[in-house]
Amino acid sequence: MEEIYLPAVVGGGYGDFWHFKGRYRVVKGSRASKKSKTAALNFIWRLVQLPETNLLVVRKTYRSLRDSCYAELCWAINRLGLTAAWQCREEPLELTYLPTGQKIFFRGLDDPQKITSIVARVGSICFLWLEEAFEVNREEDFAILDESIRGEAPFKQLTLTFNPWNERHWLKKRFFDCGPDPEILAKTVDYRCNEFLDAADLQLFANMARQNPRRYRVAGLGEWGVSEGLIFENWREADFDWRELAARPGVRPVFGLDFGYVNDETALFCGLAEAAERRLYVFDEIYQRGMSNEQIFAEINRRGYAKESIRADSAEPKSIDRLWELGLRRIKPARKGPDSVRHGIDFLQDFEIVVAPRCRSFLAEIAAYCWQVDKEGRMLNVPVDRNNHLMDAMRYAIEEIASGETFSFE
Repeated sequence: MEEIYLPAVVGGGYGDFWHFKGRYRVVKGSRASKKSKTAALNFIWRLVQLPETNLLVVRKTYRSLRDSCYAELCWAINRLGLTAAWQCREEPLELTYLPTGQKIFFRGLDDPQKITSIVARVGSICFLWLEEAFEVNREEDFAILDESIRGEAPFKQLTLTFNPWNERHWLKKRFFDCGPDPEILAKTVDYRCNEFLDAADLQLFANMARQNPRRYRVAGLGEWGVSEGLIFENWREADFDWRELAARPGVRPVFGLDFGYVNDETALFCGLAEAAERRLYVFDEIYQRGMSNEQIFAEINRRGYAKESIRADSAEPKSIDRLWELGLRRIKPARKGPDSVRHGIDFLQDFEIVVAPRCRSFLAEIAAYCWQVDKEGRMLNVPVDRNNHLMDAMRYAIEEIASGETFSFE
């Protein structure tokens, strides 16, 4: 092994991260803050130093790992002069430290059974890296990962790295608002701790700070929030009595259903529209992966919404037919015409959207729902197609109001 001077390879700004041995290392940061590269270097270094340890690397979907975490870890192996000591396999993704047989495993949350069934032949899986942790919308999914790190080891640790696009994400409350805890290192980093950036890189951030301060606070300094291009800013979180509202003249129920299964959540939007006042109240939601049609019906029926008019994603006609057979006799396919997404968004932007605090998934989505940006940084009239299931369901729900048709309670 070639001798290297570690501080020169890693750089500064991450000393506490490198040496921390509590249960959770959580790092939010701006672009170019070297958080992913530092994590990759640290994991390779640790496995070499601790021969009974193995690493599990996770993202929301398995297919996103090859060009992100796997590539970063291969880069770190080369950077540390250890290329000859590691075997890098791409099918399936796996890294092996040849002197000991230690492994780095790669899994996606889109197949949770494969996470819980991993067995290390040498030592135990005591380290986990959750990259782009912001993609994990439900804290319950994180709990699956937390429970998978067990067995004898010098210490066990979960490392989470992400860009802080949404201050309503469960990550903020769980790790950054919890107060001092010896088991948690919650750290914010930005491009200023990356001494490997050149003058042109630094000028990009200087221009951003001058031209777009709101974007700079998030993309430059790593603060919480969406940097730019929010689709809905016409909403607020507030308590209200939805049953009292439903009894008012001119208030109509609106329900929308977006189908998901393994990779995406099934989302039911439950709202009350007061069209004359241009106000939409969001009072309940279903947001869950892996739901069969029978489970969807059972949950809607349990909540008392089986007799309501529900607009559902027309891309799933078989699911709509099956739910009708099960008892949702007022379910209808959404009308997806040319530019229907844009028209639905335009209509909703004229409303005040009031969201009940219980609708945590809706709050998380609407706070981060933004327009796509092209390679030149120009915003497009197309929403980012990620974590938008309740946003789609809301558009389906208001179709009958937007088109002038009327309906009422049964």
